Amino acid sequence: MKPDHISALVLFSGGQDSATCLADALARFGRVETVGFDYGQRHRVELTCRSAFRESIRDRFPAWGERLGPDHMLDAGVLKSLGQSAMTDDVAIEMTQAGLPSTFVPGRNLLFFTLAGALAYRRGLSVLIGGMCETDYSGYPDCRATTMAAQEQTLRLGLDTDIRIETPLMYIDKAATWAMAERLGGTALVDLITEQTHTCYLGDRSHRHDWGYGCGTCPACELRASGWQRWKGAA
Repeated sequence: MKPDHISALVLFSGGQDSATCLADALARFGRVETVGFDYGQRHRVELTCRSAFRESIRDRFPAWGERLGPDHMLDAGVLKSLGQSAMTDDVAIEMTQAGLPSTFVPGRNLLFFTLAGALAYRRGLSVLIGGMCETDYSGYPDCRATTMAAQEQTLRLGLDTDIRIETPLMYIDKAATWAMAERLGGTALVDLITEQTHTCYLGDRSHRHDWGYGCGTCPACELRASGWQRWKGAA
């Protein structure tokens, strides 16, 4: 199918960042589809959150719901088979000798965008949208703007089509991400993200905080909590 330049495919994990990106895409594009990846993640509860969040978007934001197209779930389990990480196995979250956290899954975003690009090609979708950020993040090299630019060029060449990658959160921190959600959908969207998304690396849904569910101590929870506090403090 030929890209129509008014449609987008959002890499939607079920977490805060990708949920905010989904709302942003629904506000800007005429047709939006979503794609998720099962790679054997410890926090696979996020996969359950995806469906609930999408349905709530349809119910609470009818105009967006009309633009929200199908969801796709792809098997990326090969990532788990390549070696252990704190994201896929019962491994302590700590810094490794490589200078990166043990939560880093080598090649994860590169594979995700390759699969998403192939899906977008088949579906006639011209824009891939991800929640990657190099402002408030854990230092993953596949979240950097330079990586995304190179990946976009690779997809353009490899698919021989006019496809682009957008990362709306690349240069903003978590406080600004909360502010962005409020700007897009008001308190209703902030409440929805707080209640129905999942970002905790350990998959903890038993502890409810002001900013949402999580263990409260893993790097993802600390970033989310810190951003919430800065956002509320600035309000």
